[in-house]
Amino acid sequence: MGKTGKRNLDHIVLAVHDLDKAMRAIERKLGVKPIFGGYHKTFGTKNALVNLDQGVYLELLAADNSNTKIQPPRWMGVDAIEENKISRWAVKSEQLDYDSVILSTYDPKMGNILNGSRNTATGSLLKWQLIIPLPEPEVEIVPFIIDWSQSETHPHDELPDMGCSLVELYGMHPNPDQFREIFEKLEFKFRIEKADKIALRAVLKCPRGIIEI
Repeated sequence: MGKTGKRNLDHIVLAVHDLDKAMRAIERKLGVKPIFGGYHKTFGTKNALVNLDQGVYLELLAADNSNTKIQPPRWMGVDAIEENKISRWAVKSEQLDYDSVILSTYDPKMGNILNGSRNTATGSLLKWQLIIPLPEPEVEIVPFIIDWSQSETHPHDELPDMGCSLVELYGMHPNPDQFREIFEKLEFKFRIEKADKIALRAVLKCPRGIIEI
């Protein structure tokens, strides 16, 4: 199985308890208003987005409690978080079959590929294939991987310029060395600081200045 193409940062997931409250809090913190994205009907979640430039965006993700067909625990840690926090991050790739083997070697529960779609506010159809992120743990240092190559558009392209950009996304973990092998296999450089608590942190440059979330 050969490798082709590169993997690049796609988006950062900020899991939140209440989407409306989180959108207002982010607007106060960053100085930009997130734009409501839509509903993931097959996953029981809804989102709002902030443009971080260079094809990257911040996704505020919350449980869609009006969707009673999908029961907890829902994906990306939305039912595991104790407080609003970055719980996941995504890398874009066009080699999911190869990537799924890498992730399943790291964790046998990872590696399952699924199709997804939703309509944007402008009526465009977003289509993706992704290696499904798990409901737990609360924070996952290893990224999930997504392929937008069959989509009419990309979420970032639907967003206006918000004057925000990503300075750095990094991780914190008691044992950073345990991730060296998987990031080498993914050929993706990712800084992980040694810390008592597992966390993902993003440093953003926005109208309010340099902000870390």
